[in-house]
Amino acid sequence: MPLTDLPLADCRAYRPDLPVPAGFDAFWSDTLSQATAGTSIPATAGGRDPVEKPVYTPVDTGLPQIRTYDVTLPGFAGRPVRGWLRLPAAATEPLGCVVEFPGYGRGRGLAHENLLWASAGHAHLIMDTRGQGWSAAEGATADTDAGAAGTVPGFLTRGIESPETYYYQRVFTDAVRCVEAMRTHPEVDPGRIVVTGVSQGGGIALAVSGLVPGLAGVMPDVPFLCNFRRAAEISGLPPYTEIADYLKLHRDRTETVFTTLSHFDAALFATRATAPALFSIAMMDEVCPPSTRFTAYNHYAGPKDVRVYPFNGHEGGAAYQQREQLAWVRSLFAGPPPVRAGHS
Repeated sequence: MPLTDLPLADCRAYRPDLPVPAGFDAFWSDTLSQATAGTSIPATAGGRDPVEKPVYTPVDTGLPQIRTYDVTLPGFAGRPVRGWLRLPAAATEPLGCVVEFPGYGRGRGLAHENLLWASAGHAHLIMDTRGQGWSAAEGATADTDAGAAGTVPGFLTRGIESPETYYYQRVFTDAVRCVEAMRTHPEVDPGRIVVTGVSQGGGIALAVSGLVPGLAGVMPDVPFLCNFRRAAEISGLPPYTEIADYLKLHRDRTETVFTTLSHFDAALFATRATAPALFSIAMMDEVCPPSTRFTAYNHYAGPKDVRVYPFNGHEGGAAYQQREQLAWVRSLFAGPPPVRAGHS
């Protein structure tokens, strides 16, 4: 496929202004504070009762070298969020941990999948993205606080009229609480936690990097949710076309929509990040234009590096990038654990 965005040299120099919406930091401080206090909210009609603390239930996957746990933890407003926690069976001391967030339309998968990080000797938690998992029979996380639904199929316009009702307020909060849960797990070293994800998962990881101090590292892999306005204007494929389709119907809501989205722009969270980061960007990506990813990379405030795949689309580096990530995390965890903010 041909290049559909700026060439690499221009992308490396692309650093557009990112307007900070009024009250951005207060909005997120209040959101996370309310999430912690939200376990007293009433039960839902659908039975998705709030939970007060993480619960880890062992699962027999038939894979004796890896211990797997079905995780339920309190997410946004205390609502249950599911996940899988995998630990090397032979581990005898607190482990470094990789917290992973899935791509768009995906959930945590099945218990025996995604064994890379545990096989490498690390703890691995994969979050189930609310509303995007499989069936309830597979333990999918429901989006019971959906609020105002968008008029376009998908998740990008769900509750988009206000930051307080927008879908990704709930998802980003769930992700923060996953990191908090791992910091209190007895088999995890709280100073060695890395967040990662592909596409949507990479955008969520960037959001967490700006919301959670003291992370050991961040690995945004072909990240989605960056520079929403440019993405909606130049991307011809879903999911960003959901925004354009919504605004085709609601011609008078353009500024309202982009004001909401500015509260969730992963590139803006990158300006507040401090942890080391390893990005990946594919230059022939028609789903998430590379200039939107370079917006986040060029604004990223912490130490950073990037792997660029000049002839790949949204699949990015795939196994090649996994090889880079394995080496990067091994090196990161080999050194002394970084001092957490507020700790010595």
